[in-house]
Parts: sequence; structure tokens; C-alpha cells
Amino acid sequence: MLKFTPILLALLLGYAMYRFSAWRTLRELEARSSALADPALAPVLRRLAGALDLPRVKVYLYEIAPVNGLAAPDGKVYITRGFYNKFRAGEISAEEMASVVAHELGHVALGHARRRMIDFSGQNALRAALVMIFARLIPFAGVWLANWLVHLLAAKLSRGDEYEADAYASALMTKAGLGTEPQKSLFRKLEHLTGARGAATPAWLLSHPKTAERIAAIEANEAKWQA
Repeated sequence: MLKFTPILLALLLGYAMYRFSAWRTLRELEARSSALADPALAPVLRRLAGALDLPRVKVYLYEIAPVNGLAAPDGKVYITRGFYNKFRAGEISAEEMASVVAHELGHVALGHARRRMIDFSGQNALRAALVMIFARLIPFAGVWLANWLVHLLAAKLSRGDEYEADAYASALMTKAGLGTEPQKSLFRKLEHLTGARGAATPAWLLSHPKTAERIAAIEANEAKWQA
């Protein structure tokens, strides 16, 4: 039993760290956010709400500069000020912004926040187990190797969540009569909008799939649904 104590402690620590991180994130979001009310976005958000049989889809504006959308642990959907400013400047259409909201709604509906809590705790335990093994086999590089392998696993799990949220968004956008083209066109713009250069990074190291792969997955889903 004693040999498993570090792993059990790592599980508990991972859970506690996740809960603290979620609490701190919610505090930050509540302090720096407000309800997003824009007449130019209202029509597309109403269409998403209608497709979900909801009276409305609530979106909040998070006052930070990076271009991003996020689903909070409490289920609220946020668009950053940086993203919203791109819309106001005409760089992003209302339909493209709706695709971001649909994607984040996918994370909420599919329970990805809860899954991340479980995964984070499990990854901590796995890291502890790998460190115990590799530290004996490779005394100096064992810790680095354990961390690297856990990072690969976390990136793979994160990419899986993104594909699932993309598929949810595609289905919701199609049901709302907006189609998937806004989703695909936004992906084509993202590297420029965010300043990211993910194309130079191997796909298996990224937490988000590469643009071409995300678009291909959307088109594969469309072909499957049409068939």
C-alpha cells in the first residue's frame, strides 16, 4: 500500500489544484466581465437559441486583449474584448462570431470542464508514477521524460475535446440555418487574428488541432450527415 501513497497523494493534489484553479478563474471572470448585448449579434444568437429550444443564449464579454472564446467551469460562455473588437472592426462576421459561441456551447454541453478535472487529477497521478519508474531507470532525465509524456497525453486529450466541440458547433450552426462555412472561414483567419504560428509546431504537441485538420474534420462530418 505504501508504494501507491505518492500516486494517491498526486490524485488528491491534482483534484485540489483543479478546484482551486477553477475557483480562481471564476473569480477573475466575474470581476472582469459583463453581459454582451450587441444588436448586430442578436439575430444570430437568437437563431442559435432557437435551434437549442432556449429563450436566449447568454454570452459574456471578458475584458482582456487576447483573441479567444472560452467556456467557464460554471457553464457560462465568454468572448474576449480582443475577439469582440475584431468583430466591431469588420474582420469577423456575425456568423463567424456565432460559430465561436456554438463551439463554446459544445464544450459546456459535452461536459468538457468536468472531464478536464478528472483528466488533470489522473495526469498528476500518472506523472507521479512515471517519475517513480523513470527516476530509477534514468536518474537525471527521468523527471523530464515523465513530464514530457504527460504533456503529450494532455495535448492529445485537449485536441479530442476541440474536435468534439467543433462537431457540436457544426451541427448547431447547421440546425440554426447558418451552415458551417462561417466556422471554416473563421478557422482560416485565426492564425492571422491571434498571431499564432502553430503550423511550425508538430500536431502532436499542440493542444488545439491544426486549422487544415479541423476544417477537414468538419467537411467529413458534413459528408457523413448528407449521406
